[in-house]
Amino acid sequence: MNQSRPKVKKSRALGIALTPKAVRYFETRPYPPGEHGRGRKQNSDYKTRLLEKQRLRAQYDISERQMLRAYDRARKVQGKTGEALIVELERRLDALVMRAGLARTIYQSRQMVVHGHIEVNGRKVDKPSFRVRPEDVVQVRERSREKTPFVVAREGGWAGEGESPRYLQVNLAALAFRLDREPNRPEIPVICDEQLVVEFYAR
Repeated sequence: MNQSRPKVKKSRALGIALTPKAVRYFETRPYPPGEHGRGRKQNSDYKTRLLEKQRLRAQYDISERQMLRAYDRARKVQGKTGEALIVELERRLDALVMRAGLARTIYQSRQMVVHGHIEVNGRKVDKPSFRVRPEDVVQVRERSREKTPFVVAREGGWAGEGESPRYLQVNLAALAFRLDREPNRPEIPVICDEQLVVEFYAR
């Protein structure tokens, strides 16, 4: 999904850092962009829910149509729809490639998948929306492993400071990981009040 709006400006508008570069900007400009960014704004219930939905979409870099499809699937799952929605989005191939430390951002991860560098269970998959299932093994294809981004990934350059999520078994040296089980909502590092997103779509 191509975004014409600069990612730092979008991050400030949504109140979340979408890239490492945006984190640095937040330290000096912790307010929305524009000349009225520091002004006091009144938020309606609708606007609050809309903003939360946009924040969630931005963190996975998905279209409104993709979000609606995920929400429709989540509604059919027993339990809380909001938690099921987050789990549904987290099982996307591009999201897990990023979580495993093979990519620095969701944008880089999306590009890696689209360009055919990733395979699942030995078969090339070039759809970022591919839903990874428990026990699926994801790895960088043999012909792509010496490309610069993957050399950096192998050395832990994209892994960040934290550990890999517990639902993933990661082997960076092999540029591979396995989804051991479905994620639990508290384990998923996404900033979102998912109940507000459910209320937005249920209105």
